[in-house]
Amino acid sequence: DRMWHYVEGIKNYAPVWAKHGIRILPGPSSVWLDATGKRLPVPLFPGFDSLGTLEHILSTGHDYSWFILTQKIIEKEFALSGSEQNPDLTGKSIRELLKQRLGKGATEPVEAFKEKGDDFIVADTLDEIIAGMRNLAPDVELDEERVREEVEARDREFTNTFAKDSQVNAIRQARNYLGDKLIRVARPHRILDPKAGPLIAVKLHILTRKSLGGIETNLDSQAIGTDGQPIPGLYAAGEASGFGGGGVHGYRSLEGTFLGGCLFSGRQAGRAIARDLGWNP
Repeated sequence: DRMWHYVEGIKNYAPVWAKHGIRILPGPSSVWLDATGKRLPVPLFPGFDSLGTLEHILSTGHDYSWFILTQKIIEKEFALSGSEQNPDLTGKSIRELLKQRLGKGATEPVEAFKEKGDDFIVADTLDEIIAGMRNLAPDVELDEERVREEVEARDREFTNTFAKDSQVNAIRQARNYLGDKLIRVARPHRILDPKAGPLIAVKLHILTRKSLGGIETNLDSQAIGTDGQPIPGLYAAGEASGFGGGGVHGYRSLEGTFLGGCLFSGRQAGRAIARDLGWNP
């Protein structure tokens, strides 16, 4: 539990190193199925709970899962993690940003993965999608009828104003926020609506992304040696010390939620160094 894993990993069609994966940052609308075709339980929807979803997927005895979605969903709800996958942001181009995020179609990097990626299946019918899923993962028996039932059951709830499907309600709720409505959450529609097609299936791998470890320190940010004593003159703060405290912001804290611990450990290190050097600010 000192590693951070993502469950929306896909193989990089142009890898920089062996087994190079890219993470999908998904919106809430895709149908999420396990390796056998069962829908993931509430509240394990796309973009909701990485660790909870990881635990559930591994409990099935398999190490991958599936998204089933539409072209309309991928256009608005798929983003990819990594600077090379977001040239509009890394290039600091407002024009390119508006073109990519508000223009028609998915972003160019997403479309490239859809066209070239090994994990993507694109077809006009659910039968073709299921056949493609079986071909892509022949060693695990995919329950065709279960897949069909899961997709059709979700679709039925979109015709009900008082839907009982928690994912459908979450999608509708997300669109109450203008920012998500404009650039992040697709207009609610049935997966099997031909106007929203073609259909897309994506095989999702578990992606190892971050280590949550670091140099052990005391409360003065002094590095602790193998004998349990501070190492003279050596301090660690922020990311080097495990982002400033193991679990101080909760078990599911990550990235920006570590900021408080980073600031605290940096301040403690500065104060301790000043004290040890005899400075009196």
